[in-house]
Amino acid sequence: MTSRLDSFSPRGMWPVLYAYFDADNALDKRAIHTQIDRAIEAGASGIVILGLATEVNRLSLEEKQRFIEWATEHINKRVPLAVTITGDTVDAQLALADYAVEHGAWSLILQPPSMRDKPESFYFDFFSQVMARLNVPVGIQNAPEYLGVGLSVQSLVELSEKCPQFQWLKGEGPATVIQSTIERLREQGSPLPVFNGRGGQELIDNLRAGCAGLIVAPDTFDWQAATYEAFAEGDHAKAEALYERILSSIVFVMQSLDALTCYGKRIAAWRMGFDVVHDRGMRPTAFGLDCARRFASRLGPFADGRETRA
Repeated sequence: MTSRLDSFSPRGMWPVLYAYFDADNALDKRAIHTQIDRAIEAGASGIVILGLATEVNRLSLEEKQRFIEWATEHINKRVPLAVTITGDTVDAQLALADYAVEHGAWSLILQPPSMRDKPESFYFDFFSQVMARLNVPVGIQNAPEYLGVGLSVQSLVELSEKCPQFQWLKGEGPATVIQSTIERLREQGSPLPVFNGRGGQELIDNLRAGCAGLIVAPDTFDWQAATYEAFAEGDHAKAEALYERILSSIVFVMQSLDALTCYGKRIAAWRMGFDVVHDRGMRPTAFGLDCARRFASRLGPFADGRETRA
């Protein structure tokens, strides 16, 4: 386990999988496997499950465990798997974390507990107590815009000094805010890799800001992976051209988390060759479906993100 802590250096584009449900409202195993295969083909550096895009708040504990089992078995160590950990007590998060690690998760991303009226010190202590009992690389989702709470840069630095397990940060915010966070972490001597999300909004500016990569949903993942690769290779004109092709779709699905898990999920499914047959969250409108189909058609079939499309 110690060698895993020593060797973990995450970078690149990591898709966070959608949860699809069959006609009986059960998790769709084939849809999970399809997302994994297509994302890896498109250049995924790793895969994340049980995040906000996975509708983790709508999954039972048994479904979370089943999702972990199906994902780890099918990934079969082709790329690292990071599992987002939720729970309102330290013991609840540790139970899910231990289950994930036992079944092959390479890293974990902790979400804060659902209580939103506590001082920052409460969340700092909560994270440190969970991390202290783990021996794998751990990140936290620092997303006050979506989760209502977050840690300050000073707390992030103190947490990384206290817990060597704390090895990456999943932020959710404007590129200007993320850049400030990265700069202040560096000023404090922290090498913590920082990822952003927000569906890939400001993708290129996030990379300019110093992000190690992004964690985004699958609907435009192949295009985003191609954009990242072009930027990393120094072809910024190509990166900009690729990104311009997908920005309107990103804006459409990122109006809210409900929009993402209703319409973003459909765009990904149609591009990968299947359909959404059951919703646990927001139902689509006829106009929304027309919009989503137009974006899916414009993006084309889900393809290898390393192709030249610009």
